[in-house]
Amino acid sequence: MGSSDEILPFFMQFFQFSASYDDLPTFQFFVIAMGIVGAYLVLSLPFSIVTIIRPHAVAPKLVLLIFYTLALALNTSAAAAAAAAAAAIVYLAHNGNSDANWLAICQQFVDFCPQSSGAVVSAFVAVVIFVILILLSASALRKV
Repeated sequence: MGSSDEILPFFMQFFQFSASYDDLPTFQFFVIAMGIVGAYLVLSLPFSIVTIIRPHAVAPKLVLLIFYTLALALNTSAAAAAAAAAAAIVYLAHNGNSDANWLAICQQFVDFCPQSSGAVVSAFVAVVIFVILILLSASALRKV
């Protein structure tokens, strides 16, 4: 989503056609939230290594479980907000709205629409992966 910037190759003297994720606040929230979730995953690696080396340590497993749950909540809120906005925007981008004189723009912006849609779909895949991680963490904590 963060790289979904596109400028059309044709432009007028004082006006240029462009589409970017930062044109919409919902997409900005999506990029920031997914960045936080990604940073958490990188920072959680030492805790994960500790739980592999010391399988009977309860504290690191509990910390991972709590923060996985927080990351899941942030990931889900970002994916849901972006999906709601993306669904409306992508529908308008593909079909337009003749009553409001909004033109379909996805025929011109051939990279922006698929990149934005792909980012939202991958966020929902990440939600499913987080649910699986939480279940695995909870079952590992239960065995101790």
